[in-house]
Amino acid sequence: MVPPNKKEPPAPPPADCPLEECLELLAGAWTPKILWYLRDEPRRFGELRRLLAGVSAKVLTTRLRELEDRGLVTRAVLPTSPPSVEYALAPLGLEVQPVLCSIAEVGKKLQKKRERAPKAKSRAGATRA
Repeated sequence: MVPPNKKEPPAPPPADCPLEECLELLAGAWTPKILWYLRDEPRRFGELRRLLAGVSAKVLTTRLRELEDRGLVTRAVLPTSPPSVEYALAPLGLEVQPVLCSIAEVGKKLQKKRERAPKAKSRAGATRA
């Protein structure tokens, strides 16, 4: 029994929680950035690899396959010599774009807040002195 001055802990989300379902789509290293770089136009593997500095070919290949399996990305083999592959957002990937844009906007606000924070701290220290 919970003491009268304490609240009951919140119930865990249901097993079929839609929020968890969506977050699982975006889970994984590099996933949000891959979806971000595909937002404007289809891109070839090499171009994505250059844009995602630091990702290995193996990790990028794995992540792109997962995104394709989840229905976020499409993969098209181009009839070139040598053959090349182009990745684009699938309809579900397009639906996720407003979410990523909103997250990016919150990130900008957090960056601005962080940029102002050291100035505020230094002024507070000067006031106390």
